Amino acid sequence: MIRAPASRADFEARLRRIGDERYHDKHPFHALLHGGGCTPDQVRAWVVNRYYYQSRIPMKDAAFMSRVESPALRRAWRKRIEDHDGTAEGEGGIARWLRLAEAVGLDPAYVSSAGGVLPATRFAVDAYVRFVREASLLEAVAASLTELFAPKIHAERIEGLLRHYAFADDRSLAYFQRRITEARDDVAFGLAFVLDHADTAEKQDAAAAALIFKTDVLWSQLDALHAAYVLDAGIPPGAWRPGDGLRESAA
Repeated sequence: MIRAPASRADFEARLRRIGDERYHDKHPFHALLHGGGCTPDQVRAWVVNRYYYQSRIPMKDAAFMSRVESPALRRAWRKRIEDHDGTAEGEGGIARWLRLAEAVGLDPAYVSSAGGVLPATRFAVDAYVRFVREASLLEAVAASLTELFAPKIHAERIEGLLRHYAFADDRSLAYFQRRITEARDDVAFGLAFVLDHADTAEKQDAAAAALIFKTDVLWSQLDALHAAYVLDAGIPPGAWRPGDGLRESAA
């Protein structure tokens, strides 16, 4: 029996429920970070590991664009790479993240080497890049729809970091401030694409599963951080350890 697809409104509500239930703003590590409960080294561990995710986003988007035949879709998607890489040296989201790294006492060169990334972080992020490279275009775009929920978490993060941490100021938090606007622009396009192209029940199921997969990618990164640096379950070999990769003035 062929199932009829949900209405556009009902399908969008289904996608938004996934965020309500599964987005990583509900992870204990985020509550700790936003509430001022992280030690300086726990903040540094988060910055080191989150950098790996940030650095792979434009690679993910380039992999997506390499499969897109429509010039209009490539033009629309190209902005995402420019947002992260910038259009000149020292610009873009990755450069802004490295300014945050410097503010928390880390050497940006160490962070950008990705040498201290937790194995679970690397595995999860690489799985996301591979998913976008291999899944359908609809699923790849649907996985990006965690951006639906990002402006709220960025706003909460800015407020919490400014309130609780001495390193926080407009310069160090510029990444999050910029992403509030960028994510809203990106998701307007991505959501419309998914709602337009998920025109069967099966495609709607696939898009929802892709979004769940992406929430799992984000959640698993925080699981690894929380286990290694908060619960003291053990820092894996090769991962960042307190004292590693510090700027000279912070050593």
